[in-house]
Amino acid sequence: MSEHTKGVPDLTWHWIITCFILFMVIVYNIICHFAESTIRITLAEEQRVLIRSIFYGISILLFPLVNLLRHILLKLNQTMPGNHSAERRYLTTITITLSLIGIIGLFGFIMFILGDGFNTLYIFSFLGVLGIFLHKPKQGEYQQIIEALKIQKL
Repeated sequence: MSEHTKGVPDLTWHWIITCFILFMVIVYNIICHFAESTIRITLAEEQRVLIRSIFYGISILLFPLVNLLRHILLKLNQTMPGNHSAERRYLTTITITLSLIGIIGLFGFIMFILGDGFNTLYIFSFLGVLGIFLHKPKQGEYQQIIEALKIQKL
């Protein structure tokens, strides 16, 4: 650790996970733009509407559920006994929440493959990126875990 970062908790792996999930959303969009004709399966409109509606419903439910899950995991990180470091505990929380939110971006890719247009791809991609932004690593949350674990050890 260098002198200017001394005392600042390291969130490098947390940001790598965040960037990876964001990178996957970008890759889905690039694949759809450059391999449009080779990856598309034309499904009947009625079937696509049903699948799209289910995906929208899941997306709408995922936002508050992941938020609740994150809150619960953060509290568990602060209160659960064990030898795991604050970094590892918070990394688990970030990985779980971002993976669940990353599914929303995947919905757009799936719908594009099934025959929906770019509009659906962009909507789900935007929702996925919004979720990534909302659930990115936060220094304050990490610091609270560190402080709670210090108090536990006393």
